[in-house]
Amino acid sequence: MEAVADNQTKPEENNPQVIFSWKAPLRAYKKRGKNVLRFFLAVALLSSLIVFFFGDRILLVPIWSVLFLFYTLTITPPPEVNNKVTKFGIETAGIMMRWDVLSHFFYIRRFNYEIVVVVTHAPYYIHSYLVIPDGNVKKNVTHFLSEHLVYQEEPQRSFTDKAVEWLSRLIPDDEEEPVKKSESQSVTPPSPASSQASEQTQPPPSLLNQLSAPNG
Repeated sequence: MEAVADNQTKPEENNPQVIFSWKAPLRAYKKRGKNVLRFFLAVALLSSLIVFFFGDRILLVPIWSVLFLFYTLTITPPPEVNNKVTKFGIETAGIMMRWDVLSHFFYIRRFNYEIVVVVTHAPYYIHSYLVIPDGNVKKNVTHFLSEHLVYQEEPQRSFTDKAVEWLSRLIPDDEEEPVKKSESQSVTPPSPASSQASEQTQPPPSLLNQLSAPNG
């Protein structure tokens, strides 16, 4: 296999058990603005009113807790973690998943990020999401994981994946405000050529005095 030039994707020389490693954000992230706060407040108020009048008022606490969690994850950039493919399994964020408990893997795309999803055996089907920063990392990850796990090109998406995608579509995108030009930029100063031309067209002062003098 060809050597990888990037320092973030080369095997670790200090640990011979690590086959391949790469650095990436802990989760897919897309920067949002103030419109997201308005969206979450509107959803929280609407849900609170429905529960307050038609349901159990104790449900207001988990509703606001869940919405606060979603808002925090939306506006907070994730930390960068080191993902490793070892001889014994996959390690991400300090958590080891052994090969014997893993079943298959597949790829999804979220917020313009390529994500590899590693699934455990039945009956739990635990999903682990690892962000892939570029195509070179994806090629290496696919190669090493395929030696131990089943690669699904068209996976059966779980209810959690569908719910997360549906919620992400509801969050509004922020529109960029047009840049307003200042008044100083809108007024263009006269060029030196135009000022010289205006000076040449003015008559000399002696001629003006002769024209303004009364006829004797």
